[in-house]
Amino acid sequence: MPFPRASGILLHPTSLPSPFGIGDFGSGAYQFVDFLAETRQQLWQILPLGPTGYGNSPYLCYSALAGNHLLISPEKLLEKGWLSETELSSIPDFSTHRVDYDRVRAWKMPLLRKAYQRFHDRLDGQTQEQFHQFCESKAHWLEDYALFMALKQAHNDSSWHSWEAGLAHRHPETLDYWRNLLADEIEFHKFLQFEFFRQWKEVKQYANDRGVEIFGDIPFYVAHDSADVWANPEIFHLNPETCQPSIMAGVPPDYFSETGQLWGNPVYNWEKLREQDFAWWVGRFQGILEYVDWIRIDHFRGFAAFWAIAEGETTAMNGEWMESPGEEFFQYLGEKLGQLPIIAEDLGIITPDVEALRDRFGFPGMKILHFAFGSGTDNPYLPFNCNRNSVIYTGTHDNNTTLGWFEEISPEERQNVIRYLGELSSEGMPWDLIRLALSSVCDRAVIPLQDILELGSESRMNLPSQPEGHWEWRYHADGLTQERKDRLRTMTETYGRTP
Repeated sequence: MPFPRASGILLHPTSLPSPFGIGDFGSGAYQFVDFLAETRQQLWQILPLGPTGYGNSPYLCYSALAGNHLLISPEKLLEKGWLSETELSSIPDFSTHRVDYDRVRAWKMPLLRKAYQRFHDRLDGQTQEQFHQFCESKAHWLEDYALFMALKQAHNDSSWHSWEAGLAHRHPETLDYWRNLLADEIEFHKFLQFEFFRQWKEVKQYANDRGVEIFGDIPFYVAHDSADVWANPEIFHLNPETCQPSIMAGVPPDYFSETGQLWGNPVYNWEKLREQDFAWWVGRFQGILEYVDWIRIDHFRGFAAFWAIAEGETTAMNGEWMESPGEEFFQYLGEKLGQLPIIAEDLGIITPDVEALRDRFGFPGMKILHFAFGSGTDNPYLPFNCNRNSVIYTGTHDNNTTLGWFEEISPEERQNVIRYLGELSSEGMPWDLIRLALSSVCDRAVIPLQDILELGSESRMNLPSQPEGHWEWRYHADGLTQERKDRLRTMTETYGRTP
């Protein structure tokens, strides 16, 4: 799909300013869009918006299509009359720097339940019809998700595979019993999704009206403890007795890890998916495209081949490569959806079959400047080796900030950076690397907001080798000074990335 030359900012909504302990779809989101428009950015890249589980990672969600209810804005609920000013007058002393997810949940969930009760008690005809239409249009995933979340609440948040056999194996009579028992809790979770999508739709429309497109994200794998796996066990490789993954996802040993990475997600049963005309995957793309304009596929290489590790293994060393029908799937997806607004996350060790699949459909790949200076002139991330059909970044959510990166790289690599630039400018890091990204031939450039704010390692979003304590960073609106806005806008205009 053709890309106009453009640039944008990477920022997950949880990082937005808000008095409620976590970024949300309230005034902070609209102010951020105003910043993007003022600096002539055309992209807002976000991470997956799903409801997060253990570790709070947006890449391990309870659903591939549901939204994270913690992003619902209490301000917007107040406007609807579903919360009162008194209820928002005693906000805990939340950190403005980081998200404390446990404290946020403890304070916000009772508020959301109050809002639901008022919604339920004051349901007028128009709102009732909107709610009914929403539930009907999303029924293919919403029914299972709402029941799944209600069941988790009733089972002390335990994973579905540990529930009684009738629930784990989805016996119809058992499901009917629990649907009746948990009817109000199921309705509560439907309300949360109704309000999440209402609020996000308004934010997205506000952005689109100002020339800003939303650049979303689809993780290749889904979490084992998710409504997707529980409701669709036949399309995953699961042990029929234990419901645990019989084949697990990961990556093989490489330069970074002698034992590889054992992720533990169940891998797809592509034979069954093919029999069903890839219905689950098609529905997933259709659903995501209802609330984003572009999609980045995380771990794109999984559509060419995936590393499969047998149940019982404790490392990823003894896996094997198994092929995926990526070409067949994307051909079918294109016939269903037309042009595919897809970007391929093609980082790491990428084999010719992955490159061929990416290029067969003209999907742009990713170029990361943090990876460009550790080797010779054939490094594929050096700007003169990049091709136009790419998205270039200083770094991503998995990288250090540019300032932190530059301070921590080896003296030799730092010298390579300076030699490539000629010298550090008076602006210095991270602006020299931002300029390098914006001036590249790549059709699109995306900069993490931490780099615009000139922040160090303490502000990185994620450290992939550590399972906890991440996805917490938040920014202060006063960091977006007029000087920084003017500098970003000038660079954007200078390098031809304006509308």
